[in-house]
Amino acid sequence: MLSPVTLRPILPDDLPLVERLWQLYRHDLSEFRGTLPDESGSFTLGRLPTYLQDPDSSGYIICQDTRPVGFAFVSSLEIQPLRIAEFFVVRAVRRSGVGSLAARQLFARHTGHWEVPFQEENPGAARFWRRLAAEVCPTGYHEEQRAVPGKPHIPPDTWLLLTEPMRTVGTSPVCRNL
Repeated sequence: MLSPVTLRPILPDDLPLVERLWQLYRHDLSEFRGTLPDESGSFTLGRLPTYLQDPDSSGYIICQDTRPVGFAFVSSLEIQPLRIAEFFVVRAVRRSGVGSLAARQLFARHTGHWEVPFQEENPGAARFWRRLAAEVCPTGYHEEQRAVPGKPHIPPDTWLLLTEPMRTVGTSPVCRNL
């Protein structure tokens, strides 16, 4: 049985924890992006400081029981569509349902239209987000390819466009067609 999965907002005291989880995240992505750590052995913090300071973003630590097992950042809080900016769960809990429960909690916490970008080069992420989109939007969702701004040398990202996921009718989640 899956232990309880919760999201808790990232607080200022959580910065060291989030930075350690970010290193694991960047390490995982290095397989697909070919990035290397710097001379000290650390990966760049990239957009993390922006997410932590931007009032139009919200960050969460994903916990299983009381243990941190990942994070999620949502952007475009002021003007929809909402966007999954970053989403990570540690390898030990992948394919256990933790990520799905955490993403569903994000959709329920921030209602409205959503955009979920990912890279096809990351097959685990592609399977995860398409499967979840089909579950939370059984009437369908829209998928498109978008160039990565300022990075013409890498393949375009895939974007899943979901309209009002997790709105329930009876006991079944529904999503309006786009």
